[in-house]
Amino acid sequence: MELMADTRTEYTNVITICRDIFEKKTKDYGTAWRILRPSSLTDQLFIKAQRIRTIQETGMNKVGESIEDEFVAIVNYCIMAIIQLKETELKELELDPNVAVELYAKYAQEAFELMERKNHDYGEAWRDMRVSSLTDLILQKIFRVKQIEDNKGKTIISEGIEANYFDMLNYAVFALIHLQESK
Repeated sequence: MELMADTRTEYTNVITICRDIFEKKTKDYGTAWRILRPSSLTDQLFIKAQRIRTIQETGMNKVGESIEDEFVAIVNYCIMAIIQLKETELKELELDPNVAVELYAKYAQEAFELMERKNHDYGEAWRDMRVSSLTDLILQKIFRVKQIEDNKGKTIISEGIEANYFDMLNYAVFALIHLQESK
């Protein structure tokens, strides 16, 4: 049980960093991301995850943004996508920054609760995984989401788009925890 307590703290610390960046970017840019359809956010996730994988495979980073920055972006894009999927009654493009941050906190909390349930059942297996495997799982989830989007959101037996966004978010948080621990 001690490990789970550490996970809660580490997870909360990572989400705090991600939320802080989201909040600052919201002040800089407003909620321009609201123009994006979930499929466009999926493509943004693909770009970030593919860049991480390329850096992991080549060992070269020519843009300068760190892998950690890209995982933070994955967390934030996932929350934006979840907001776009779930908050269908919000029609305005520009949200009050406080509303945007409240929605962020709401879905970050949902992701945290999901992580706790799954982490219990899987016995914190993510702790023995490599960051590269977490990257691959995120990419796999992205391709699943793209297929579901191409199927107009319909699945026969599988989880839907939202569940995949939550999983990607949590994999990115786990990767960030690993990267912090390795420093």
